[in-house]
Amino acid sequence: MAKRTAIIDIGSNSARLVIFERTSRYGFHLICEKKSKVRIGEGAYEKEGYLQPIGIERAFLALQSFLQTIQHYQVKKVRCVATSALRDAPNASLFIAWVKEHLGLEIRVISGEMEARYGAIAVKNLLPIQSAITIDIGGGSSDLTQIQNGEIVACYSLNIGTVRLKELFFDKELPMEQKHQEANAYIQKALQQLPSSFKGTLAVGIGGTARALSKAIMKRSKHPLDKLHAFEYEVAPLLEYFQAITQSSAKGLKAFQLKKSRYDTIREGTLIFQAILAHIGAKRCITSSVGVREGVFLEQLLKHNHLSFPPEINPSVTSILDRFSHFIPKASQHNHALQLSKSLCEHFEAFITLTKQEKEALFVALKLSSIGKHLTLYKSHQHAFYIAMQELNYQFSHQEMILIAMLLRIDKKELLNQPLFKTFEPLLPSRERLLWLYFFYALSTTLTKVSYGGDISFHFEKSQLIITSNTSLYLAKESIKAIHKPIPFAIIIRDCEKIPKHSDLGV
Repeated sequence: MAKRTAIIDIGSNSARLVIFERTSRYGFHLICEKKSKVRIGEGAYEKEGYLQPIGIERAFLALQSFLQTIQHYQVKKVRCVATSALRDAPNASLFIAWVKEHLGLEIRVISGEMEARYGAIAVKNLLPIQSAITIDIGGGSSDLTQIQNGEIVACYSLNIGTVRLKELFFDKELPMEQKHQEANAYIQKALQQLPSSFKGTLAVGIGGTARALSKAIMKRSKHPLDKLHAFEYEVAPLLEYFQAITQSSAKGLKAFQLKKSRYDTIREGTLIFQAILAHIGAKRCITSSVGVREGVFLEQLLKHNHLSFPPEINPSVTSILDRFSHFIPKASQHNHALQLSKSLCEHFEAFITLTKQEKEALFVALKLSSIGKHLTLYKSHQHAFYIAMQELNYQFSHQEMILIAMLLRIDKKELLNQPLFKTFEPLLPSRERLLWLYFFYALSTTLTKVSYGGDISFHFEKSQLIITSNTSLYLAKESIKAIHKPIPFAIIIRDCEKIPKHSDLGV
């Protein structure tokens, strides 16, 4: 697979370009993202699906600009997919041939089921879920999948999209109540295509409507982490909010803290979204910032792995380690730190039992403990915090993301940064638990840095932690003294320090 891959996604509402760069077999990151609101399907739904000149011209100019960007980034692999608007258009083949002739770009029109499948491939690999219903509301269709135990078991595409509803119902000169009734009836008829087994308490919101709503919900709730991917909320408390959006005037949308760029179709999108949530019985919703484009990319990346990352691989962590490898200890040192931390957790189980989530966060933080040194040695813990906040995107919950970043941020000189702790307190364990995690993290990394894989064991009794090593820990002793202990106890080091006789030196 090429080092850089460009994916172009032509939707009914927007055309998007993303460029991914591979850093290793399973590591990758996003290096470019462009978007154009081409509305290629504008006017088509009232013209028997035929693409109209205004949408065609906008799409051509956007694709032309995308190709210039691709050339600038020296991308060798380009994949372009088109969804609902071109699926429905009788003149789609003429448009595709025209683009091929003048731009040299191959466009592949994918089915609604394939569009849904691509979204699910991205979601099951890049979100911390095992079972869920994905909901991707586009301009022309809504694509849904059922994921059970990490496997895609069903894909559906329904002809209910924001632009479609807008042109069929809401742009008509009809009373608002009648528009709602007719649109709702249209949505409910489409939902009858789903089998009775298509149910799930966890929904995954993909696409512009779900993301716009989540962004507004984050603002309203003052969610401390400004990251859409993996943001989760309960559905029931927001039903009135969703209903109010669908019934709002265009001017009234400002009160809902929505992005102005979504005003034109957010009412239609919310109407579809709340109807699907009710139909599948969703109790919670998690937001996905990944979808069709990432699915197209991952289909190639994981084609020899049954479209799934190996259980031990996290692509975000892998990419960070790949890009900051000059300062990252070897895998053997990672493993050494992990073994030390696991041993410490066992020895202090009488005082603290970590949850599975806390242990995983601790182990990831240990792997990434040196990433801040890529920028500068001084205050490297602060740099590590910001790198983690930006780059730890995939397969983590918000609680896990911020816990890992906070462990990297803690330093013996300032322990818990109070403003940061206060800001993210709703997502963090208690202060007491965080201090235990810090102790395990700090002692494990300190010992690993000076023992170079030596045999180290712990023994705790009578308020004493005895550290035994077959290598010298002299350089660690001062640092260990400075590590904050969650409860009072002494640390005794028994290592192999030996000082030869020096009587012949005249002292």
